[in-house]
Amino acid sequence: MDSTNFRDLSLAEVDTETVLRHADEQAKQRRYEDFFICDVDGHHFEISSWKQICQYIEDPVLRDQALYQGYGAGGIASATGQGGYQNLMGRVPRTSGGYPADKVPPTPHRDVTQTKRWMDALGIDQVCLFPTPMLTLGLTPRAEIETALAVAYNRWLVENVLAVEPRIVSTLYLPLNDPDATYKMVKEFIGKKGVSGFTIVSPRYKAIYDNAYVKTYALMEEAGLPLVFHGAYAWGGDQSLQLCNRFLAVHALGFAWFNILHCTNWLVNGMPERFPKLKVAWVESGLAWVPFLMQRLDNEWMMRSSEVPLLKRRPSDYMREMFYSTQPMEMVNNREALELTFKMINAETQLLYSSDYPHWDMDLPSTIYDLPFINEQAKRNILGLNAKRFFNLEPVISPLKAQRLAARNAAE
Repeated sequence: MDSTNFRDLSLAEVDTETVLRHADEQAKQRRYEDFFICDVDGHHFEISSWKQICQYIEDPVLRDQALYQGYGAGGIASATGQGGYQNLMGRVPRTSGGYPADKVPPTPHRDVTQTKRWMDALGIDQVCLFPTPMLTLGLTPRAEIETALAVAYNRWLVENVLAVEPRIVSTLYLPLNDPDATYKMVKEFIGKKGVSGFTIVSPRYKAIYDNAYVKTYALMEEAGLPLVFHGAYAWGGDQSLQLCNRFLAVHALGFAWFNILHCTNWLVNGMPERFPKLKVAWVESGLAWVPFLMQRLDNEWMMRSSEVPLLKRRPSDYMREMFYSTQPMEMVNNREALELTFKMINAETQLLYSSDYPHWDMDLPSTIYDLPFINEQAKRNILGLNAKRFFNLEPVISPLKAQRLAARNAAE
């Protein structure tokens, strides 16, 4: 389907299969059925299941507020003033409400069916699913709201999505504004089906090195579950970004800024030495910031290493042992810069493919598969095997890809 025909369609006619038809063609042409692909950052819009999630809120007053006031735009979690700038719908029209053409059976849950549909179109076997509006919930001035919604969302997700579909896993949202609730969250969900780790949404003003979180990190390290920092922007919630008058600037800076800040604090406070077995990933921040921070921190360390006595090595040495997601990978004309970035971060073993579906700047697996400067094994690692190791996954292969492989083998 060409772009002209696409623009002529009504929203009711634009179902998942139609929108992702070209992605499915890519999957066939590149024979993605030959290898395991894991998307470490796929999204769904939890607001489409808002009423169901609200039923998991324990406090009856907050539950009623959530049900009758809604989530944002004056609702229970309104604090950040994000606006609708992110949803330009330039590439994949999927937002909170869903579309009539996406007809689904009564079971399993709608989010399971819709997620598997776009996964199949992209050629993805397993996905780590993230919420979307909740990614700026850390900026709410009411800690009890973040805790209540985090608990409700995580319980809903585990019971209705993760428990019924092995192709979908998640690193659960941590309500970091309440350190005790954060610890209880990890303790409650360790061992639950599909829980592959825990997430700190990066837009927030909490010192992640604070000793109040030490017992949580220790518990995760003991359980062998990784920690993910998921980037996002905060135009209305961050004074420095309020100086920007175009969303382009906010998008370029915001997604990287909070992870730059937290990664710096994680390093200079010696967290990799305090928790050497805790695997850490930095998600949805692109890659260009990583070499910048390596060089800046190494330079400072050479001059003022006495200020960071816990660090036994250069900051960049620890950063090369961390993990990073590809999206939004800076696919600029200067391909040499991207190649050098891959070398500096040990991409073959530390880089994780992510689509960021269904956002307007999503990336297909071809962004990695088509790179000319990495070999076949590196492509397989980045597209799936690194995620398998990071999350300790039991890989589940897409039935559609299994069918294609079987048909091809029979034909040959």
